[in-house]
Amino acid sequence: MPTNIDWCVGVEVELLAPPGKSRLDLALAIARARGGQVRRFFHPQSEPSKVPGTPVFHNLTLGFEVLHHEGGWIAKCVDDLTLQSDLARDARPKADWYRILSDDERLLRLIQEQADASLPIDQVLAPIGRLFATEPSPGPGGMIRVHDKCGSPIAIAAPLPGERERPCELVTAPLKDRHQEQLDELLGLARSLGFTAPAEGATHLHFDATALQTAKAFANLVQLLWVYNAALKSLMKTNPQCVRLGAWPATLMEMVSEPDFAQKTWPQVQSLVKSVELTKYCDFNLIHYLKGRPEQNTLEVRILPVSLSSRSIIDATNLFVAILKRATGPRIPPRKEPRDGSLASQKSLLDELALSQDLKERWLANSPEDFKTKA
Repeated sequence: MPTNIDWCVGVEVELLAPPGKSRLDLALAIARARGGQVRRFFHPQSEPSKVPGTPVFHNLTLGFEVLHHEGGWIAKCVDDLTLQSDLARDARPKADWYRILSDDERLLRLIQEQADASLPIDQVLAPIGRLFATEPSPGPGGMIRVHDKCGSPIAIAAPLPGERERPCELVTAPLKDRHQEQLDELLGLARSLGFTAPAEGATHLHFDATALQTAKAFANLVQLLWVYNAALKSLMKTNPQCVRLGAWPATLMEMVSEPDFAQKTWPQVQSLVKSVELTKYCDFNLIHYLKGRPEQNTLEVRILPVSLSSRSIIDATNLFVAILKRATGPRIPPRKEPRDGSLASQKSLLDELALSQDLKERWLANSPEDFKTKA
């Protein structure tokens, strides 16, 4: 399939470092290859909590950003808390690796701005204590706690659980050209260090959403991805062990199917969709696309499996670019019922897109056998 992609795309590939190595090793290898340097920083994440009354714990985990010598960044190597089953949880914490936890996401954003990720665990929360006129105190298992003057908890710095340095989500800077060449280099370095695909792993594509921010394009895109969700998962061979996936609420499809929806302004669309309970943890993340902040104005596709080969990622990127281009075209008549993942549904999707017959046949040739037999 062609590799010339005329769309700005960021790629995230979830990887696993071999025992004894970490995501820092990959960041250092990228820096050496590009003549850059590595900056340690805090990467925000969240995870379900088993503590009554606290449904979610928010985390700052250690990430490593590779900076270009001419300015800007090349890639980031960060943790992903969904990668669990490949790790030896009883392994001893790695020295100088920790995370910061809080039950308030706003406090963690404050800590991101005020704390220095390069400091060791026993020093990192000192600036936060000063903000609240208190001193951090040691806790069990090497933890460091900080409270406010009334004793209310602010945050905890804790040594990482076993082997949590091994998960590595490789995040590229937005790729505007030479997509496959740049991805080839990064994944080649990962392979050379022995990185592999995690059991729960996925690849995420972040497409620049600027051209999609009209009511018509949004309605078309939602319809295509809703109707052909199962067909796309079949074509992509979505990892069944991947977590934090799922469909949108049906109310979104009902909204964009209204006869006058395509005539609305983009601010009207943004306001209307607030009534739909969307989350970033789904097959296609619309949250950043709808907010439209300049630093993260993207549509995120989350259904690709992990691949350490750039070719399969580029092939999938080309297919989704064709979907985005169709979304910016004429209004698609509403069809509310989702299709299944059969070969017939896959053919129907590909016929919607401006792809050559050769490309359609190549995609269908790779379709899983169990779907072919149902067609």
